[in-house]
Amino acid sequence: MIDRIEKTIVLKAPLEKVWRAISDSSQFGSWFGMKLDGPFVAGREITGAIAPTTVNPDIAKMQEPYAGKPVRLRIEMIEPMTRFAFGWHPYAIDPDADYSGEPMTLVTFALSETEGGTRLVLTETGFENLPEHRRAEAFKMNDGGWTAQMGLIEAYLAR
Repeated sequence: MIDRIEKTIVLKAPLEKVWRAISDSSQFGSWFGMKLDGPFVAGREITGAIAPTTVNPDIAKMQEPYAGKPVRLRIEMIEPMTRFAFGWHPYAIDPDADYSGEPMTLVTFALSETEGGTRLVLTETGFENLPEHRRAEAFKMNDGGWTAQMGLIEAYLAR
């Protein structure tokens, strides 16, 4: 079982702009597809709900059936202009399931300046800790989801 999702993209935007798109909860929610109830603060949890992305109507349509579904993130790390990380329950979309007792995976955004813009490396780890009956599907769905999210942040920054 592969336990690590990794996606890399070079964004044609300055580091500061990319950092704000990732570390400001309002901007993050806008491109990602969620409405969050406050700012990201290291060591704290933030709640919210899925809300369709504002940057891609096709992906927004795919997110629409999940609109209003609760989201909970545990902010693990905020290293300005360098790294932002949170824990969450991946692919937690079954309305009848209680995911609160499950381990979270760790999502990390790492930024660095590069020729032509800012390199963003996204990793998600910890799938091996999920209940076996959810592990493979959560990995598959998030692998595809993060591919789509790289396109969403790119589109958001190009606006």
